[in-house]
Amino acid sequence: MSRTLVIGDIHGGLRALHQIFERANVTKEDTLIFLGDYVDGWSESPQTLDFLIALAQKQNCIFIRGNHDELLLEWLENSTDNREWYKHGGEATVLAYLKVDFETKQKHIQFLKNLQNYHHDDQNRLFIHAGFTNMNGINFEYFPKLFYWDRTLWEMALAVDENIPKESQLYPRRFLLYDEIYIGHTPVTRIGETVPIQKACVWNVDTGAAFKGLLTIMDIDSKEFWQSEPLNELYFNEKGRN
Repeated sequence: MSRTLVIGDIHGGLRALHQIFERANVTKEDTLIFLGDYVDGWSESPQTLDFLIALAQKQNCIFIRGNHDELLLEWLENSTDNREWYKHGGEATVLAYLKVDFETKQKHIQFLKNLQNYHHDDQNRLFIHAGFTNMNGINFEYFPKLFYWDRTLWEMALAVDENIPKESQLYPRRFLLYDEIYIGHTPVTRIGETVPIQKACVWNVDTGAAFKGLLTIMDIDSKEFWQSEPLNELYFNEKGRN
């Protein structure tokens, strides 16, 4: 029986990706939706992209664009010298690409260019890396970069009073547009959590794999999820983004 599985931010942690695929018993019949940030953090960013490119040849995969993926694309295309990026996982990626040949880099550039800003399915579920700011939804967003940079959607989800009825004029309009919204970008470890967290209609599946957290894959229908070991244990001789 096929499932739709959503995967949180990987950040170059290919070992963890293999682990959650095994634990979730992922098959070719499953649809996989990746929420972005495939790179920056652990040492296997190029290998992670190689794996995803090959995976898409075998089964239905939807790849959402993350902010770190966009930063990598800028560097690969323009050799953009972004010191802030280096501090937030970019340095590990640049070092990893020293061993990558030109042809492979071109394949990675094409993959990164083809990433989707979001996926909106026929059950009114939205999959997006970070969020959106327009009160009328994704089709009205003035600043598309916010699809992979915004944090206000998650911040509002955390802050909204659960006692406010949806019919109230005080209820945030952004949470009425979609039945469910799946995001990554802001690790739930920042609020002391280690598992996917739902606030309002928003599910945050980033469980801190870039740091000392886990990588998560979740069945969006049953809400069952599987997790890797902590990434700092899988890459015990690396610092990640810590």
